[in-house]
Amino acid sequence: MQQALDDLCRWADKWAMQFNVKKCKVMHVGHGNKGAVYTMNGQNLEKTEEERDIGVTVCNNLKPGSQCRKAARTAQTVLGQLARAFHFPDRHIFVRLYTTYVRPHLVFATPAWAPWQAADKEVLEKVQKRAVNMVSGLRPGTYEEKLSELGLCSLEERRHQQDMVQVHKIMGERDGMRRETWFTMAADGGRATRATEDPLNIRPGRSRLEVRSNFFSQRVAEAWNAIPPSLKQAKTATAFRRGYQTLRERR
Repeated sequence: MQQALDDLCRWADKWAMQFNVKKCKVMHVGHGNKGAVYTMNGQNLEKTEEERDIGVTVCNNLKPGSQCRKAARTAQTVLGQLARAFHFPDRHIFVRLYTTYVRPHLVFATPAWAPWQAADKEVLEKVQKRAVNMVSGLRPGTYEEKLSELGLCSLEERRHQQDMVQVHKIMGERDGMRRETWFTMAADGGRATRATEDPLNIRPGRSRLEVRSNFFSQRVAEAWNAIPPSLKQAKTATAFRRGYQTLRERR
């Protein structure tokens, strides 16, 4: 790592593009990490336990708790602003306002940070529960019944659907993604099983740690393999999304 940093600094010197070392930090990940000191241009890099990258907060324990709390706070703030601006909104106005201004904060890039612990899931779901309770004219019922009346789904269900859409994009190698970077196909090597009958099935990986077992490429295998082959072969992500949403609703 230090050699790579030295090479980077020499490249910057050659092309007169100096790095701002004060803005460069090092995050040590893993229980066995020795926490080595790294330098750039002779200056020690500051250590950090949490950084925000492209809108997603990454912690050195690789758990999404901090991201969940920050996303919920932002969404709560926007929801509060809408509550002050729109009193007793009907369902049509609410759905448009909520899905446009609030929910995007709760579901942005969730394939990268989807929570698996109940407490983190509830932090996000509480925002949507509060929003649903703001809608006037709904029939008395449970949270799930009110969501159904509004034509919405739980955030956990939406995260799951986003995961499957992302897998579909990777399988089609859209957006410059290569499937072999993320997955090992079930048909690649090994003995023939029912899973290998579909060439688009994924071979589930082995995970020793909880964090690893909930990483995107690990958690999606079982659900993806259960999707009908005809739906996996949908030509576009939009067609797949609509088809998969219909499939889930039937269940």
